[in-house]
Amino acid sequence: MSYKNIFKVLSLIGITVSIIFLLDVFVGLIYKESYLKFLLYDGLFFLTNLLIWLYLRNHELNLKIKDSILVVNLLWILLGIAGAIPLIIYTNVSFASAFFEAISGFTTTGATVYTDIESLPHMILFHRSLMHWLGGLGVIVLGVGLLSMINPTGSLSLFKAESTGIQLEKLTPKIKDTALSLWLVYVVLTFVDMVLLKFFGMNWFDAINHAFATISTGGFSTKNNSLGFFTSDGIIWTTTIFMMLSGINFLAHLKLYHKDFSGYKSEEVRWYFIIFLILSISLTFVHIDISGDSFYDAFKQASFTIASVMTTTGFATIDYGSWSHLAIAIIFIALLIGGNAGSTAGGIKIIRHIIIFKTLSSELKRILHPNTIISVFIDGIKQKERILSSTFGFFTLFMLTVAVVTIYIYARGYDTMSAISAAFALVGNIGPGFSLVGPADNFSFFSDVDKIFFSFAMIVGRLECYTVFVLLSSSFWKRF
Repeated sequence: MSYKNIFKVLSLIGITVSIIFLLDVFVGLIYKESYLKFLLYDGLFFLTNLLIWLYLRNHELNLKIKDSILVVNLLWILLGIAGAIPLIIYTNVSFASAFFEAISGFTTTGATVYTDIESLPHMILFHRSLMHWLGGLGVIVLGVGLLSMINPTGSLSLFKAESTGIQLEKLTPKIKDTALSLWLVYVVLTFVDMVLLKFFGMNWFDAINHAFATISTGGFSTKNNSLGFFTSDGIIWTTTIFMMLSGINFLAHLKLYHKDFSGYKSEEVRWYFIIFLILSISLTFVHIDISGDSFYDAFKQASFTIASVMTTTGFATIDYGSWSHLAIAIIFIALLIGGNAGSTAGGIKIIRHIIIFKTLSSELKRILHPNTIISVFIDGIKQKERILSSTFGFFTLFMLTVAVVTIYIYARGYDTMSAISAAFALVGNIGPGFSLVGPADNFSFFSDVDKIFFSFAMIVGRLECYTVFVLLSSSFWKRF
C-alpha cells in the first residue's frame, strides 16, 4: 500500500501549494495583467490533487521512512513541474529552462535563466519569489503540520527526511507544533524584513519579493542588477542583517521566543559570526586596495557579499567576479562554508566543518597518544560515532556530487573556473558562481539537457545527498 501513502501525501501538499499559488493570481489582478491562464492552470492543478485525495480519503495513512524518502524526492520533482508551467505559459521558455528556474526557486538556489528580469510580468516575478519562500523552510515542514492532523504517528519520519543538519531536535512535545512554530518564526522574520525594506525606500512589491528571497536565502531579485539597483545603505544593511539571521538555525530563533538564548551561544553560531567577520574584514581591505573606496563603503560591500555567499542567498550589489584573484579566493572560501544546520541556507554547513576539524584533530592526537581515549565534543556534548560517520559520509557525497557536476560542465567545453564554481553554486544551492556564471551573468546559455542535469544537482544539494543517494541502494527497494 506504499503507493497509496505516497499519493495521498503528495496530493495533500499539492492542494496546499495550489491554494497558495492563488497569491500569484491576486498579484495579476492588482497589476491588471492577464491572469486567466494562470487561474485555469491552478484550478486544474488543484482539481487533480483534490480528486486523488478524495479517491484515497478512506485510506489509513501509515507513513514509513521509505515512503517518506520517496515522497520527498518525488515532491521536489513534481513541484518543479508545477512551478515551471506558469513560466512556460507567460515567458515563452522551454520546459527545461522553466523546470530549472522552478527547481532553482524551490531549492532556494537562485540561479536563473532570465536575462531581462525586469521585463517579466509582476505575476511571474512574484511567482519566482513565492517558490523561494515556500522552499526556504521546506514545503515538507508545512506538510508535517497538515499531515499530523490525519497521521499523527507518521509525521516525524517525513520531517526527518526533509530536515537539514546533524540531527533533529524537537522543542515541543508534538512534531506538528515544532513545524508550525518554525513557520511562525519564518513569517515574522519575513514581515519585519519587508517593512524595513519599505521604510528604507523600496516599493511594497519589491519589498515583499526581496523579503521572500532574503529569509529563504534564495536570491531571486526583481531587478536585473539585483540589490545593486538600490542605492540606499539602509536596504543593503537590512538585507545583510536578515541574510545572516536566516543563516542561523531557526530552532535558535524559536528558543528565543521561549526566552531561551542558548541557541545563539552554540559553537556553530559563534564560529558562524567569527568566520563572517574575518572574511568580511579581509575582503574589505582587498576591496579598498582595488577600488580606493572609503573603509565604510568597502566594508558595506564586503559584508553584504560575504553574507550573501556564505548564507547561499546569492544577491549581489556589484560584480565581485571582476575583482582580484585574492578577492575571489576569499569569496570562494565563504562559498565553501555555508550557513548553520537547521537554517534556510544551503552549503556544507558550519557544524559539519566543526565536527570534521575536531575529528581530524582527535585523530592526530591519537597518533601521538595511541592509548588515550579521545572523544569529540560539541557544546559540551559528546558526539556519537554515528554522527561523526554520517558527517564524513555527507562531506564525501557532497564533494563527489560537486566533482561529477564539475567534470560534466568542463567536458561540455567550459572553462575550469566556470565549471568548479557552477558545480558548487548548484549543489550548494548558492546561485551565482564565477566567470561565465558570475553575479552579473546567468545560466541561460546552457543547453536544455544541461539545465535538466543541473536541476537534479540542485535537488541533491537541497536534500543533502543522503535522501537522494539512498535510492541507489538495492536494500532500499527490498520488500518495499
